[in-house]
Amino acid sequence: MTDTEKYTLSVLVENHPGVLSRVVGLFSRRGFNIASLSVGPTADTSVSRITIEVEGDALIIEQVSKQLSKLMEVIKIKTLPENEMVKRGLILCKVRVTPKTRSEVIEIANIFRAKIIDISPSTMTIELTGNDRKLGAFLDMTSNYGIEELARTGMTALERGANTLKVDK
Repeated sequence: MTDTEKYTLSVLVENHPGVLSRVVGLFSRRGFNIASLSVGPTADTSVSRITIEVEGDALIIEQVSKQLSKLMEVIKIKTLPENEMVKRGLILCKVRVTPKTRSEVIEIANIFRAKIIDISPSTMTIELTGNDRKLGAFLDMTSNYGIEELARTGMTALERGANTLKVDK
């Protein structure tokens, strides 16, 4: 039996309608679960970067990469090693507060360097970016107060330092 890990794929694609659907369809047709997905244009507006986190083993990741490379709109694919990338996600978290607990929740937000972006008499909406561990720790700390709503983006990542995944021109 092989161990499964979370792998981060950085995929450069042509910025055309339907490309994301074809990439995601490839995963679903093969029964691969996407743990996280983020997509947006790059500095070159004709190219988008799709960051995909997928759980599996090295063989599955190799198979997925080969299948992705067969799609016409895919320009480049790279599996990013954990220690060679910067990876961040965003959460918007609406936490239940009372006049008594409001200052405690503000203190937690400050500790995590989060931004309070909305306040009502009974809730506080907090914005936080970070890696999986930081986001998870924040949610653990605020869950005791009650999380009314939560929105979370997929992770997005870039290689550290001078390493780049870009279109050769």
